Amino acid sequence: MKNNRVLITGGAGFIGVAVAKLLVAEGCSIVLFDNLSSQIHGAIPDISALRMLPRTQVDVMRGDVTRDADWTAALENVQTVVHLAAETGTAQSMYEISRYTEINAGGTARLLDHLANRRHQVRKIVLASSRSVYGEGAYCCRRCGPVYPATRGEDTLRRGEWQPRCPGCRNTIEATATSEAAKAAPASIYAATKLAQEHLVRVAAQALGIPAVIYRFQNVYGEGQSLKNPYTGILSIFSNQLRMGKTIQLYEDGEESRDFVHVSDVARAVGLAIATDSAEGTTLNVGSGQPTSVREIALLLADRFGVRTPPVVSGQYRLGDVRHGYADLTSLRACLQFTPLISLDEGLTRFVEWVKTQPAEPDRLDRATRELVARGLMPEHFSTDIATENSGTAAALKTDAQDDSHDDLPDQCATYAQTKRASV
Repeated sequence: MKNNRVLITGGAGFIGVAVAKLLVAEGCSIVLFDNLSSQIHGAIPDISALRMLPRTQVDVMRGDVTRDADWTAALENVQTVVHLAAETGTAQSMYEISRYTEINAGGTARLLDHLANRRHQVRKIVLASSRSVYGEGAYCCRRCGPVYPATRGEDTLRRGEWQPRCPGCRNTIEATATSEAAKAAPASIYAATKLAQEHLVRVAAQALGIPAVIYRFQNVYGEGQSLKNPYTGILSIFSNQLRMGKTIQLYEDGEESRDFVHVSDVARAVGLAIATDSAEGTTLNVGSGQPTSVREIALLLADRFGVRTPPVVSGQYRLGDVRHGYADLTSLRACLQFTPLISLDEGLTRFVEWVKTQPAEPDRLDRATRELVARGLMPEHFSTDIATENSGTAAALKTDAQDDSHDDLPDQCATYAQTKRASV
């Protein structure tokens, strides 16, 4: 990688900075290209993390991915593009449709348009996509085997029926690791724009003869992530609430789960994509490969902040949120011999220690929630009647789960898992 000039879009974000640190240590020169969005970096952008990077190897450029002139300046003498820049709020994307599409899909199109029509030195593209392109992702039904349930609708969420059901037999299903072979089923505008990015890069890169690697990041967290953005980053949101002495309000029943991967592991994966050619032309999951419930995350954070007040299940929900999702890393291991190094326990400890060194941020979640409620993306209130109904629903689901055990049926999930292991 030495002497490689690398452009990192969204480079002032915490993933971009982590990638830059790793690449600088490998002898690369870096261009950090970022619009320094106030939603992420504050009204007066906090760029203190950039001061830790050596000026002799790192150039910082404030610009916009939707402006051709900025791409022209940013791409000068660049051999590799790491395209991280994107608007990332799932819920916010549902009412800022034009902005998300213009920046995420349009910005990527402008990059590719430059590469197609102007002289350049780019020899590789690494695109940051998202696990959100899968929608609900992979589940297993003991009767039907592997299934991919549709996005949960408002009527289902209003009734408090949080867990998806088998689209075939309507029985209970269990979340499993989602592989890259799973069908794409975006449940939000944000997810749709990330899938559009993938298609644009895949088609254009092949036509232009530029090797490309597409990574579907899971829930990336770690030191340096924005503590200001109320629309994304559950660890940041919970940390702000805990520092202010607020009780964490869990959406749904708190048992929805995500795959949390530390930013240093993500940076390592990006570095491998640049340094080797074994992943070129592929689309790969990057995560920890382990699901963790939102309730567990809240409890682990509270413990590290010394807070004894337990989180409260609010029963609130957001349209477009998925129930579960975690990555199958089989292909990533096969292509790059990559294994995540930072456990959730270590990563959360590092994250909280860093948060404690930062100025306390006001909790902006209430304002963001009011915006979502006003736009019909969250319920206005969760009444006693609905709460009572949910209790009944939960009891019914528990009964159904017992009735659906199908002890007399072959365990399709176990058979599927054995087949997957045999194929690795």
